[in-house]
Formats: sequence, structure tokens, C-alpha cells
Amino acid sequence: MSLNLQEKILRAASELFYSQGIRATGVEAIAKAANTTKMSLYKYFMSKDDLVLAFLRKRDEDFRGWFVDQVDGKADTPKAKLLAVFDVIGEWMAIPEFRGCAFINAAAEFPLAGNPVLQVSAEFYDHFRRYIADLAEQCGSKSPESLALQLSLLLEGAIVSEQMKRHSGSAEQAKQAAIILIEHSIIDIPDTSLLTSNPGEQQ
Repeated sequence: MSLNLQEKILRAASELFYSQGIRATGVEAIAKAANTTKMSLYKYFMSKDDLVLAFLRKRDEDFRGWFVDQVDGKADTPKAKLLAVFDVIGEWMAIPEFRGCAFINAAAEFPLAGNPVLQVSAEFYDHFRRYIADLAEQCGSKSPESLALQLSLLLEGAIVSEQMKRHSGSAEQAKQAAIILIEHSIIDIPDTSLLTSNPGEQQ
């Protein structure tokens, strides 16, 4: 399926923004990569800022859809899925094209409160934590929101660690810490098999 010009521009921008940074990527370089002109680029995107936001929103949509599919393909219970999250992240971090998280990178480049880039990046992690919290709640976590935040922080730290030093093993280390947090958070369910229905046998 061939891409239209708008899609080509967005794809070219996405690849350059992710591989070399947003501020370091100029509109002229994007137009050249898309085999078009700046005039044509501005026909579809009024400014570079609009193109950056389109990149992040498309990244959000594509990554979250891909991520959930990968987790679902690895596990079939909520608890197993919580741990599979770390396996999927580890596999993603192992690819040669890995340059960190696009949203963490973007937030670092545009850190001022109220900046639309920062807001879109924060929204991505809000959605991600909601996904983790839903799984945690299905597991019977005593505090699913708290567990989701803890696991998300482990993942974010692992991503940054791997970006700074490749093949750091950070995903596996984060998973081991996650196992402890998950087990501590899940509500203990009494073993009803120890109970008897015969009143005469109860002391």
C-alpha cells in the first residue's frame, strides 16, 4: 500500500525525530527525507510544532496498540501479563534501532510546564499506567494505582538505563523487582479448603 504525501512526511519526520532528536531535526531535512519541498510540507502541517505533535500522537496510537498485542500474545492471566510487560519492553529495548522512549526524550527536550509536547508525553504515560492499574486490579492488588505507579517507574528507569548503556540487563532487573512488588501487593485469599461444613468437626 503506497503512502500519500502527508503520510510520507509524517513517517520521515517520525524517523528523524526519534533517531536524532526533535530540536536537532530541521524542516528542510524532513522535506528532503520525504522527497518533497518545505512548501508542500507546510501544506499539511502548519508548523514544525504541529508536525511534532502529530508524530507523538501517532507514536502513542501505534505503540500502545502494538504493546498490548505483544503482551496478550505472551500471557493469558492478569498477573502473567504484568510480568510479560517487562519481557516485551526488554525485547523492544534490544532492537538496534532503540533510542529510548520517544515520550521521555520529547519531555526532556520540552520540559516547561504547559508545553503541548510535554502534555502529550505525559498523557502517554497516564494511559500506560491506567493499563497497568487495570491489570493490577484484576490480580486483586490491594492498591492497584500505587502498584501501577511503582511498576511504571521501574519500566521508565529501565528504559533510561538501557538508553545510556546498551545491553545493561535493566529490563530483567526491573522484572525481578516487579515480582516482589506484585507479590506484596496482591491480597491473600484464605484457603477455604481448610474449612469444614460439618459443625460437629469445628472446635
